[in-house]
Amino acid sequence: MTGTDAGPSWDLAVDTFMSHCSAEKGLARASLEAGEHDLNRLRRWAESEAGCAGPAGLQDQNLRDFLLTCTSDLGTASRARLLSTIRSFYRFLETESLVPADPTATIAAPRRGRKLPDVLGVEQVERLIESVAGQEPVDQRDRAILEILYGCGCRVSELCGLDVPDWDPQEGTLLLRGKGRKQRLVPVGGPAADALQRWIGAGRGRMVGKKTTAAVFLNQRGGRSSRVSVWSLIKRAGSAAGLPESLSPHTLRHSYATHLLEGGADLRVVQELLGHADISTTEIYTHLDRSWLTSAWLEAHPRAK
Repeated sequence: MTGTDAGPSWDLAVDTFMSHCSAEKGLARASLEAGEHDLNRLRRWAESEAGCAGPAGLQDQNLRDFLLTCTSDLGTASRARLLSTIRSFYRFLETESLVPADPTATIAAPRRGRKLPDVLGVEQVERLIESVAGQEPVDQRDRAILEILYGCGCRVSELCGLDVPDWDPQEGTLLLRGKGRKQRLVPVGGPAADALQRWIGAGRGRMVGKKTTAAVFLNQRGGRSSRVSVWSLIKRAGSAAGLPESLSPHTLRHSYATHLLEGGADLRVVQELLGHADISTTEIYTHLDRSWLTSAWLEAHPRAK
């Protein structure tokens, strides 16, 4: 069965594309179902609104009209996914010579707004850290983890990857290995340095036992702590401190960056401390507290008053 637009019917085109996605691209079942759902939505619109019996009959303006109708019930991310599916569909059809041209070539994807990260107040951070106050090895470890996550703004993967030689108590610095194994030295403040030194000097030795490992943070079997275990710690401590359920290790990283900027740190300095390759990634923190920005402007600009 063929369509009336000098090309295949919707049935043939969609079935051929979905078979390609399954056999050649190896997409998961959920992805295949989502893609087929998107294409069937386009098909229903094309047949009822544009009178196209096959995909070859749609032009770029038709697709823009279709995407416009989707704004009422789809968010930006969902519309971006819908366009991505349609774009892949038409690129495949063009490659297989089933349509003369790809009508999505001139259509730009909707811009996705960046979600502002959750941030704790200083008092909330203090409550979180103070929720771990015991003197057992596990308490010393957990306290040091919380102090380092907030005091150094490191990623949870960077924290779990720390080795004992990465800590320089004389200089008060930690060597972190970030994305792409890029290394950076970050300063460690007094409370975090004290907690880390207490853990390494006492609790860690009791927890490691007879095992040999360079890892700073250990699980109760003496192996390196995992990201999952750190997440669990954050959830337990957050619950004990009465903090939101959405709390995560990354919340402490975001809080670190925000509090530095609120304290007057230069954006470039924060970029280096966080290990961001592009300062545009760091700039998201300047949108978190407009009242602070206004206050800073009032104090700094010669014509603010």
